[in-house]
Amino acid sequence: MKVLIVGLGSIAKKQITALLKLDSNVEIFALRRQNSAPAPKELSVEEIFDINKIDTQIDFIIISNPTNLHFQTINNLLSLKKPLFIEKPLVHKRIQSEYLLKLIDNNIINYVTCNLRFHPSLVFIKNLLTNNAIKINEVNAYCGSYLPEWRKNTNYRNSYSANAERGGGVHLDLIHELDYCYWLFGKPEKVISTLKSKSHLKIQSIDYANYLLNYNNFVASVILNYFRKDAKRTLELVTSEATYNIDLLNCSVKKDNNIIFESKNYNIQDSYYEQLKYFVDCLKNNIQPMNSVSEAAEVIKICLNNE
Repeated sequence: MKVLIVGLGSIAKKQITALLKLDSNVEIFALRRQNSAPAPKELSVEEIFDINKIDTQIDFIIISNPTNLHFQTINNLLSLKKPLFIEKPLVHKRIQSEYLLKLIDNNIINYVTCNLRFHPSLVFIKNLLTNNAIKINEVNAYCGSYLPEWRKNTNYRNSYSANAERGGGVHLDLIHELDYCYWLFGKPEKVISTLKSKSHLKIQSIDYANYLLNYNNFVASVILNYFRKDAKRTLELVTSEATYNIDLLNCSVKKDNNIIFESKNYNIQDSYYEQLKYFVDCLKNNIQPMNSVSEAAEVIKICLNNE
């Protein structure tokens, strides 16, 4: 297998780890800028500095550079007519997602990564909702963590997350919550959102996001922040039958405080592998994956509701 990757940041390294687990003989080519620092040797990638030197036999392209570069990068590489594996979020502006819908040929298999769709506890809930008639009355999704601890030995204020122009902001960084709500419950009828940057972090990008997703029979609340020191990532479903509490950090599901699902040995890196395997299986069978650009564009509209 031959893969081209654009961007060699922390997420790209996770994707490379997943690639090597999937195929130990994979050939990885990294498209770099001329002034880029040399790629770490442990990544085992062959660097390319000219788009015209890209091996035409590559199987697919991973887009994992900063979000604000996604649109132009995808546009530049479309002529290769290769499948696209695009790191979330798709883009950081609604108008860009609308353009991409027109640019990407239906014959090009494409997928926007949202690895929490492969999280065992969310897969359990997805199956539960699919196979049972459950009346949902209320949904509460929450993700809070501490941005200064995200990347070791770096000043968080210099990170792309803290820079709105580079596509940073908690609403985009943690778009997973909006994505899995879309995946589990479908497209909301109405969205009300509040986006703020007023915490002690004193960053330029959004550090708090609050969404109300109005569905026909219930409302889903989604709260995201960069400033919670005791990390929490949960989903609560209040139904007519019971209350389900999903703890994504501990990979467990409780029904009225009784554990009904748990995976104690789960590692989040596993979701990157499962996601990549799913994409490669789609390529082998020539089928369009879930969360293609058309679906991811709908989630971007929700995320950037007030833009």
